[in-house]
Amino acid sequence: MALVRPGWPGCGFWLLVRRRLSDGELAFYACFGPARTSLAELVRVAGIRWAVEECFQAAKDQVGLDHYQVRRWDGWYRHVTLVLVAQAFLAAVRAQAAPTARAGKGGG
Repeated sequence: MALVRPGWPGCGFWLLVRRRLSDGELAFYACFGPARTSLAELVRVAGIRWAVEECFQAAKDQVGLDHYQVRRWDGWYRHVTLVLVAQAFLAAVRAQAAPTARAGKGGG
């Protein structure tokens, strides 16, 4: 459903409603982008959202993204930067180990 927002030339605003096939649960997305964005592109980007949320949840569980007690912005920035670097390192190690693990299972 296209929404109208005066004063934003060339920008599109949509309400995207997605229904889960298994139980019929609805999810709502407020979408903003270039006016020529297609419905397929909106659906594709909305689907990517789950991968991003899983990544942040893994960072909270594995490296303590949500375990900060800081009083200033620069302390928070240092904490988040270090945590995301640690998460990227773990993801790289996991990606390198994955082909070895598959080869060890008789996959080739």
